Amino acid sequence: MINLFIDKARIFVKSGNGGNGAVSFRREKYVPAGGPDGGDGGNGASVIFEVDLGLRTLMDFKYQRKYVAEHGEDGSKKRKAGRERQAEKTVRPAVDRL
Repeated sequence: MINLFIDKARIFVKSGNGGNGAVSFRREKYVPAGGPDGGDGGNGASVIFEVDLGLRTLMDFKYQRKYVAEHGEDGSKKRKAGRERQAEKTVRPAVDRL
């Protein structure tokens, strides 16, 4: 007999890391002591738990156990900030199993 009901599940959830900032110095011919001009790193994406009222089991977590959001991009020279990640990772557990 196949068990179609799963009551316990162990999953791994991690939000995205922010990007690294850049170390850069402005160097121009007629600008003495140009100074730093590195950009900031972008923010990483989030992981959101959204309860699904239609689910009654944790069967979906049997097949996908790892939920990792995307990382932000690194900054670059000329004060360019890294790209922020807006695509959030959504985890949908059953309402009475959380």
